[in-house]
Amino acid sequence: MRDNRVMAQSSGTIEVTVVEHPLIADSLTRIRDVSTPNALFRQELERVGTLLLAEATRDLPTTAVRVQTPLVETSGQALSSQPVVVPVLRAGLGFLHAAQELMPNADVGFVGISRDEITFEPKPYVNKLPETLAGRTCIVLDPMLATGGSLAHACELLMQRHATGPITVICVLVAPEGIEYLRTTGLNLRIFTAALDERLNENAFIVPGLGDAGDRQFGAPH
Repeated sequence: MRDNRVMAQSSGTIEVTVVEHPLIADSLTRIRDVSTPNALFRQELERVGTLLLAEATRDLPTTAVRVQTPLVETSGQALSSQPVVVPVLRAGLGFLHAAQELMPNADVGFVGISRDEITFEPKPYVNKLPETLAGRTCIVLDPMLATGGSLAHACELLMQRHATGPITVICVLVAPEGIEYLRTTGLNLRIFTAALDERLNENAFIVPGLGDAGDRQFGAPH
């Protein structure tokens, strides 16, 4: 995989990695398409998530171990500790299965944040996290980084549980305005994404984007 890193320095550090891979590009084209049905959207979103997670976890710390094969004893590597995976509800659920397939022993926390459609401010409604995140690798699953408010709020909740950072974030798309906002927060984040899109529109949706990732997966709430 090739990547394109953009560094943003404040009291924290925002590192954005645009992961370039033909399979990601292929799936991204399908999930952008307005005619893609929900079932196929979920499948292609998960494929993007799997590839982004594989890149984002490349440097997880490991420990040397011995393992007995059917023939001989040999050396191997095991994760030094299990990560904590935190999907931001509800769109982040689209990456959860991919994360659990790659890291079946990871702990899972949940943060629920909706967006006020008038002010565009985050409105939290779920906070189910381990009591302490000290010393743990934290991976936040949030497919759309638009204004940055919801992601910042989710990561601040992790910091309140003593997450040490940098926090890893998995997004399908990010908007420049969201990155600019995160620069002001002092958070220490490593963001892995399939694309850095052009801008936000007047309704704070990413352009060209893919619409509402939650609605595209699960249908619009009534």
